[in-house]
Amino acid sequence: MTGRQLHLNAFLMNTGHHEASWRLPESDPYASVDVAHYRNLAQVAERGTFDSLFLADGPVLFNSVGQRPSGTLEPLTLLTALAGATEHIGLIATASTSYNLPYNLARTFASLDHISGGRAGWNIVTTAGAEAARNFGLDAEPSHATRYQRAAEFLDVAFKLWDSWEDDLIVGDKAAGVWGDTAKLHPAGHRGPYFQVEGALNVPRSPQGYPLLVQAGSSEDGKSFAARYAEAVFTAQQTLGDAQEFYADVKARTRRAGRDPEGIKILPGIVPVIGDTEAEARRREAELEDHIVYEHGLYQLAHILHVEPGALDLDAGLPADLPTEDEIEGAKSRYTLVVELARRESLTVRELIGRLGGGRGHRTFTGTPEQVADAIEEWFHAGAADGFNIMPPVLPSGLELFVDHVVPILRSRGLLRTEYTPGQTLRERYGLPRPDNQYAAGAPAYALAAL
Repeated sequence: MTGRQLHLNAFLMNTGHHEASWRLPESDPYASVDVAHYRNLAQVAERGTFDSLFLADGPVLFNSVGQRPSGTLEPLTLLTALAGATEHIGLIATASTSYNLPYNLARTFASLDHISGGRAGWNIVTTAGAEAARNFGLDAEPSHATRYQRAAEFLDVAFKLWDSWEDDLIVGDKAAGVWGDTAKLHPAGHRGPYFQVEGALNVPRSPQGYPLLVQAGSSEDGKSFAARYAEAVFTAQQTLGDAQEFYADVKARTRRAGRDPEGIKILPGIVPVIGDTEAEARRREAELEDHIVYEHGLYQLAHILHVEPGALDLDAGLPADLPTEDEIEGAKSRYTLVVELARRESLTVRELIGRLGGGRGHRTFTGTPEQVADAIEEWFHAGAADGFNIMPPVLPSGLELFVDHVVPILRSRGLLRTEYTPGQTLRERYGLPRPDNQYAAGAPAYALAAL
């Protein structure tokens, strides 16, 4: 198969991305802590020859426990279990630079990369929200700019640690009694505003060198960070025009940062509600919306908008006096997306909650397998996406429907592989080279400013 092809990532979330998915008869309210549930999902996604699967995370309890399944297994631990249940699919975990330390996180990702044979990926987040800050002894969240400054230094330290072992350090010379070449070990020796890290990593350099680096922020700081570091970007875009603008912007920023724009893949989220007929798909969409508890949604929307729930009237539009993006510290791009969606379509608060129930601001598309494939292909060929973050509204059925009915159409159009290339790492599947070790003889200078 030749020509440009889609990169597909399966975004897995307990019973599905729709707010009310757990209330359907088919759903298991305990799925969020069931390893067998996630093992099945990983194997379904692998059957669909997805590039990767992805687990979101954060150091805070999301949602009210009265609202929907809350509490999730730690993703790097879960992905280690899934590595043994799969052979090819990439394994991407979210981990925060705000509430972790570089040494431990670099070690954990290097370990997952070894265990999986080169399939690890890191979704880098800076973690907004006062709730998370208070879980780590802070009275308030660090500023938006501070979080991204810390994240940049965090990545710089991680690169030093992942490169602290040259690839050929291990010699295993039994006769001479020499296991490794000490000249090829490079302690980090890092001193910076946020971190001081002295030693080398205690894990050999991993199959990929370092994991696939993913980023999900769409604010100005987020896009600048992506241009410097990211190799894939998960984003939320509602319209083709917005997606094209975001795509062009990030690619241009990447070029200005001295990187090849082809080295960063843009994957908007899509929540596909699929039926054999359009009427059947609409019936499934309506069934989900009928199960939304709007009182819960009201509190969640108020949190996104940084207002008190009493300021929102379910049967009226959004208040005129909402804060501007510059006046808030957390989740700036998602705030703007939600406000613009409501204003653009003149939605009441009730209607907005219904729209957000499917994917928290990601694009929801309802239709037949052919129509879903058409929607994906349109954005792919229109300069809006290099692939998609597939977010099934209900799990496992939504993923099974996509793999069994949409994937064959994409394959027939030459847009998706029919099988995996044996032995490929996740980086190779995304068309990326294995990075040179910055300390190895003949390696190019590590131009951090150009990353």
